[in-house]
Amino acid sequence: MAEVHVIGQVIGATGFPDQSLFCKWGIHTGSAWRVLAGLKEGQTQVDNPQDDEITHWCHPIDIHFATKGLQGWPKIHFQVWHQDSYGRNELYGYGFCHIPMSPGIHDIECPTWMPKGTFREQISQFFLGGGPQLRDPDFVYNGNNRFTLSTVAMGKVHLHLGIILRNFDKFGIEC
Repeated sequence: MAEVHVIGQVIGATGFPDQSLFCKWGIHTGSAWRVLAGLKEGQTQVDNPQDDEITHWCHPIDIHFATKGLQGWPKIHFQVWHQDSYGRNELYGYGFCHIPMSPGIHDIECPTWMPKGTFREQISQFFLGGGPQLRDPDFVYNGNNRFTLSTVAMGKVHLHLGIILRNFDKFGIEC
């Protein structure tokens, strides 16, 4: 079987309206992929920078896959959350990006978005917090009917990933 190693980190986030953010992440693959070692999901700590515009997480990612084919290449998806001074968590954005198919070091910026909601939901969100969320988080990276959503652009999640490919040449795949 061909193998893919993904080693790196979720560096942080920029461009969000408030600080005190944390991130939940996960890696989605097709059915031909199997995890040999590492975690497919995780959560960062809350970072509340005082003077800096970037939220620093430096959360490690280290996962090793085996695959029978290229179909279902891994995608990494994010949920960025804001934690207020009372410890309440509010969703600030969804996002996903494909893990690069070429070996080497990659710096990636993943744009995020959040559902806009109705006018009434926007007013409620302004005064009470909270806001619309997706019923099915898989909707973020599946995209079948994602074009029907009304969304608002949010900030970016920054990644630094190293990709190592092994035994792809034995299966007739040039990298």
